Amino acid sequence: MKTITIFYLSHCPYCRRAMDALKELKDESFPLEGIKLEWIEESEQPEVADRYDYYRVPSLFYGTKKLYECNPSDDYAAIKENIARALRTVSGF
Repeated sequence: MKTITIFYLSHCPYCRRAMDALKELKDESFPLEGIKLEWIEESEQPEVADRYDYYRVPSLFYGTKKLYECNPSDDYAAIKENIARALRTVSGF
């Protein structure tokens, strides 16, 4: 199984949008078979977060390869599209 690690903060509005976008992708039957999503709350596991190279959350990684790092200019549509692109990269769809 392939794992995508998602760093987030519970109080972050961009992270909530990312969670909503993932739920929407699942509801739209986006192919997630064979992909495990590992959510890491940055403030609760700083020792894990410190091993990755990112500045903003949400940030998605496959191994140590950064797939997406949210930008303050990203609206919901951009977040959803970037997450979908990251999932497609890992799944091969």
